[in-house]
Amino acid sequence: MNSRNPSNEQDDPLPPRYCIGIDLGTTNCVLAYVDTEASATEAGASKPEADQSEEKQRKESDASSANANTEFTVRTFLVPQWVDLGVAESRSTLPSFHYTLHPSEQLPHSDAHDWLNPSDDALASCVGEYARIAGLLHPGRQIASAKSWLSHEGVDRTADLLPWHGDHDVPRRSPADASASYLKHLADAWDAEHPDHPMSEQDIVITLPASFDEVARELTIRAAKMAGLPRIQLIEEPQAAFYAWLDRHRNEWQDLVQVGQLILVCDIGGGTTDLTLIRVRPADSDDQSNVVQFHRVAVGKHLILGGDNLDLAVAKAAEAKLGRTLSPRQWQQLLAAARQTKETFLSEPRPERTTIHLPGEGSSLIGGGLSVEMTAEEVDSLLLDGFFPEVDMESEVDAQQSGFQEVGLPYAADPAVTKHLAEFLREHRRTGLDDTAADDNATDQPKPKESDQVNLVLFNGGVLTAPAIRKRVIGSLTKWFSEPAVLESARLDLAVAQGAAHYAMVRRGHGVRIAANLARTYFMQIEQNPPRAVCVIPADAQAGQSFRIDQVPMDLRVGVPVSFPLWVSSTRLADRPGEVVDIDPNTMTPLPPIQTALKDRKRRDQSTMQIVIESELSEIGTVGLFCVSDAKRWRLEFDIRGTLETDRESHDYAGESAGIVDEETLDECRQLIARVFVEGTLKPSLLIKRLQTTIGTSRDQWPPALLRQLWESLMEVQDHRRRSPAHESRWLNLAGFALRPGYGVAVDDWRTSQTWRMIYGKISHPDHQVRAESYVMWRRIAGGMTAGQQSQLATSLGRWLLGGTSNQDMAEANEAWRTIGSLERLPIDQKRSFATAVMESLDRKKASPLYPSLFWTLGRLASRVLAYGPLNLIVPATDVSHWLQKLSHSPSLNTGDEATKRLAAFTITQMTRRCDDRFRDVDQPTRDRALSLLDRLGAPDHWIELVKNGGQLDHEEQQAVFGDTLPLGIELRG
Repeated sequence: MNSRNPSNEQDDPLPPRYCIGIDLGTTNCVLAYVDTEASATEAGASKPEADQSEEKQRKESDASSANANTEFTVRTFLVPQWVDLGVAESRSTLPSFHYTLHPSEQLPHSDAHDWLNPSDDALASCVGEYARIAGLLHPGRQIASAKSWLSHEGVDRTADLLPWHGDHDVPRRSPADASASYLKHLADAWDAEHPDHPMSEQDIVITLPASFDEVARELTIRAAKMAGLPRIQLIEEPQAAFYAWLDRHRNEWQDLVQVGQLILVCDIGGGTTDLTLIRVRPADSDDQSNVVQFHRVAVGKHLILGGDNLDLAVAKAAEAKLGRTLSPRQWQQLLAAARQTKETFLSEPRPERTTIHLPGEGSSLIGGGLSVEMTAEEVDSLLLDGFFPEVDMESEVDAQQSGFQEVGLPYAADPAVTKHLAEFLREHRRTGLDDTAADDNATDQPKPKESDQVNLVLFNGGVLTAPAIRKRVIGSLTKWFSEPAVLESARLDLAVAQGAAHYAMVRRGHGVRIAANLARTYFMQIEQNPPRAVCVIPADAQAGQSFRIDQVPMDLRVGVPVSFPLWVSSTRLADRPGEVVDIDPNTMTPLPPIQTALKDRKRRDQSTMQIVIESELSEIGTVGLFCVSDAKRWRLEFDIRGTLETDRESHDYAGESAGIVDEETLDECRQLIARVFVEGTLKPSLLIKRLQTTIGTSRDQWPPALLRQLWESLMEVQDHRRRSPAHESRWLNLAGFALRPGYGVAVDDWRTSQTWRMIYGKISHPDHQVRAESYVMWRRIAGGMTAGQQSQLATSLGRWLLGGTSNQDMAEANEAWRTIGSLERLPIDQKRSFATAVMESLDRKKASPLYPSLFWTLGRLASRVLAYGPLNLIVPATDVSHWLQKLSHSPSLNTGDEATKRLAAFTITQMTRRCDDRFRDVDQPTRDRALSLLDRLGAPDHWIELVKNGGQLDHEEQQAVFGDTLPLGIELRG
């Protein structure tokens, strides 16, 4: 993971001079460091340029970790940044905001910081304090909470999508790119002050939430590379916070903790709530420097629940007091102002009341502003009772969908942090009890009893700087157990970076190290009937350990898709690597399996080889699995936290569980396919009928497992589809039907890619019917296609669809348009171009034969809820409003064809369906126009309800969206 092994670092004769810790936070970034060549006194003597208040704060923070007896000193780097137009200052935090300057704004050149000078680009940008405050006036030009977007699986996290619903002239950036801009600013600031020791050559530790998924971790590493930092190490933020506490109490921490105690690290920052449990255990007998050691034994779920949620709550309350629904732009301004209001009321001292002012819009910009007063009592009730209510230990987390969807992020469904804390402690307060192996040199003295209740609590994160919130959390812990002691921190906003720098020194052998063993056991399923699994990672695994599972050699198929299901248990803690156990759903939880196809260039396309499994545990909790055969190794990485996140769902095997077919029936189906395509003894037109007779049900009732088997059989004979246009048409039709909707069954992504590789651009017969069937196939499996494949297909189709279809076969044109509508991963501009062409065609009576397909396509392109595509590719509501206004006067709505009218009504429903996200929802005049049109077209009551109040599509409506029957057990998102 772009990091060096610590053991190698210790052997390095010339290690880097500086150890750097970076807190890449949701709201603020902080850089701390250790100068390994300076004594504590020398380190405290130099003063970088800073204002007096910041220097005083920095001194107070450094003083806690610097004294005459320490080996090294952790210091906070003061980061130069623009704080206003023309004003640059050095501050201990760099606000995590990126801002594209408005044409009316201009940053001057700084003589003191040449690197800070803006570029000559047409639209300059900056990060930090000015980016934060400028966003209050121009929120559409500001990127915020990029870190939360890194863990958002509902969007393409590599796409340029921020600022979310930003101004039209603001260049978009990916979450990783935005994060890289903060890291690059820190690196440039550091390099300017340390030209002989550039940051890229130092030891760097970057922090991230303990519950970040594998994609988010990899994107963090990518952001570092983009910032010119190719060599970094990652550490979980709660661990970093605890390292900071150890650093500040370097000479006394052994007197402040006792063997047997359980420590809760409660970290609530701007974007996430991170919960971690650490047990205090006796030190190893050969460790003469310490009397205790620390074991991280549990990590909480990934909760997008933090300061951003509090801001939303304040903004919602303020909007309610205004008595009106704000426009998206005013809402963005209110949200930025709510952040300041929250911080004002959670700080000490605080006012009794404050007023939020919002500028007017349009012609009312000067005199049409809005203002709303918020009181401390209101905010206390809102934030304390709403997010930190007093609850019982047995309180259950509400799994219903959160109403907070205003900025596109999948916030935790239940905002009550104390409920999540209760759930975490119910599940894990006994994790790791008495699971330590007996020491060979242990004395006869009895071991201290380990606690199953929280004895100590360490707070971290910006939200917990509020005394009232800390008091609520302590009150809950006291109610559930007894009052815990609080491990005091001087500066919660600086602790994580300081702890990361301290950890960089620990990696060099200085200080006590937290043992971050799993306290969970991981199994790989190896048998189906009965279901059995082999232990691959034991609960006591330590970072860097590897295991070879050679007790159970296995045969691996190469060149075909294979699945490696993974299971986890937090109760089966005694199983050892290589042990085979029965799968018990009561004690074991399934995790997303690896789904891949391994290839060996020296073997046939499909072969079998004997392998053994090797496994390893990285320092941040990534389980690595390897298939090993002779000297060959295939790496398989599992996302072990995939099912512990609130913003994603693991593969639930709904498709596989919808039914299976016996092998004898499958063989008969394969023979029928061979008779049509290989032997040529059965007409293609008879294939579906014969398959239905053999299977005993209509094709719409064929389960996905059977369908994917049919797909495999078709791929085996795909060369024979060239026999005739009739053969190729039937092959394409059945292949698309067998693989639809391109997802829902393990390794469907591989199946789709194989289909693309073998078929795209390789149609053998230049026949209208063959081409039309190829479009049907792509439409059916579009959900499994990549964005690049969809764009390539759309570009090809667009060459003649956007140029008119007068000389084209009508059946082919109909299917081509429907294919365009199914491509939900197209860029918004490309969708807009096709939708505009659809609108123009709907205005032409000569295009009436295409009306059904055009309506269906418009409904998919302009839908408020995509069937499978990411949120960032939903066409803006303003475009939909414009199209609906044109559609209300279109001759296509006056057709006498009832089926076409029904399609038009469903299209309007998709375009204006309420989803309680003001950035996706159309405005009220557009909604009223849609309701009027639906009434005119005689739409069903449920469609009217979907537009008025929102809701879920029923199964028949999902089929209408898909444009075909869906396989059993597989549904669309909406």
